[in-house]
Amino acid sequence: MLNQIKQWRKYTGEYLDRFIEEEVKGVILRERELGHQLKVCIGTDSQVKGVETEFATAIVFVRKGSGGFMYHHSEVSREKMTITQRMMTEVARSVEIAYLLSEMLSAYKVDMEVHVDINTQPCFKSHAALKDAIGYITGMGFAFKAKPEAFASTCCANKMVQ
Repeated sequence: MLNQIKQWRKYTGEYLDRFIEEEVKGVILRERELGHQLKVCIGTDSQVKGVETEFATAIVFVRKGSGGFMYHHSEVSREKMTITQRMMTEVARSVEIAYLLSEMLSAYKVDMEVHVDINTQPCFKSHAALKDAIGYITGMGFAFKAKPEAFASTCCANKMVQ
């Protein structure tokens, strides 16, 4: 499960010594005390490397008008997947984390978006998964962003799988 101790890391590579839920709560309280208004964006990207596919999920905290920072989790799969299966696996990983954090974020009135590394233009292979991804994410009640607006997956998580 993605919320296990020592699975999540800061951008610096430092492993967390507590559950991601506890870390997120601490971040919200600390940032509120500093006067920052937060938005959380969650996204996953993947990279096929030979017979392995590496997945990275990012939780990005955006300080409105004042930068941001992120946490990430990586995992490797040896399962062979089509492009649509891989895109939907990315979506499922992001939704899992969004669901895990949604009650807490809602309680603290922190906006959240789920970002997907799926192209909105039909000429790209990933586009085949767009309709299913939108249905899955919005059906769970989450806000949705795709390329080119999906920076949590296309930029942040992407940096962790290159």
